[in-house]
Amino acid sequence: MAELATEKHVRYILSVEKRKDNFESVVMEHLRMSGAYWGLTALDLLGKLDSVDVDEVTSWLLSCQHESGGFGGNIGHDPHILYTLSAVQVLALFDKMDVIDVDKVTNYIVSLQNEDGSFSGDMWGEVDTRFSYIAICCLSILHRLDKINVEKAVKYIISCKNMDGGFGCTPGGESHAGQIFCCVGALAITGSLDLVDKDLLGWWLCERQVKSGGLNGRPEKLPDVCYSWWVLSSLTMIDRVHWISKEKLIRFILDCQDTENGGISDRPDDAVDIFHTFFGVAGLSLLEYPGVKPIDPAYALPVDVVNRIFFTK
Repeated sequence: MAELATEKHVRYILSVEKRKDNFESVVMEHLRMSGAYWGLTALDLLGKLDSVDVDEVTSWLLSCQHESGGFGGNIGHDPHILYTLSAVQVLALFDKMDVIDVDKVTNYIVSLQNEDGSFSGDMWGEVDTRFSYIAICCLSILHRLDKINVEKAVKYIISCKNMDGGFGCTPGGESHAGQIFCCVGALAITGSLDLVDKDLLGWWLCERQVKSGGLNGRPEKLPDVCYSWWVLSSLTMIDRVHWISKEKLIRFILDCQDTENGGISDRPDDAVDIFHTFFGVAGLSLLEYPGVKPIDPAYALPVDVVNRIFFTK
């Protein structure tokens, strides 16, 4: 079996930030905040977060904050709950939570909760269980979870549960591994995992493993490295990881590496990107791969960072 090309992945991640004028950088400009979270968290999991300039990243991040309290995907972009979580997670990585006005960020997120307990992503009103997770995760990190109606938020998430044990983006929506992570993660953070049928959901999730060892997001779809996180984190939270072959999944992730230039792709021999590099490393972390720091399956942050957030004053 191949080994994780850690040093090459670190060089690849650091090189992505330096490329600002190629096609990939231009079309991903609106996602730069999420890209920062993916890249920096991967570096931390690999033990290389000290490779970046903390002050430079923090300064850029603060320039992405809107007067509403929310953060945009880049400088001058509209605020969105997704990028707000990414910004808070990056600050948590650096232990720099004191540089933001927590009440202002909290008020922005609270303003996005709807009467039925769901959350909109921004002022335009799109509703999705992704946003429920993001709101709950972000407010929990900020120690402000009591500022929303948690009971209504949980009730809405449960209304998105399907007969197969999975969850969709809205009530009646198709079960999808990404949405399942969001719903299970939100329920884990709120202490509501007793509302999940763990055996039924575990069956649906373990059925996502295909012959190559990789995981897909829905039945009859191709495997994708990113589901090494979405599926595996959910299985971890409901204590059903032993229902899949860890060895085969590790082999699949390692087969998706670019061992010459670094980075991880969605499938073997495809082009690498920062998104799949992070989720590949995060998947290996959940699989307890040697040399990769442990990651919290609900908060998607290194365990030592989560411990610092909640267990230090």
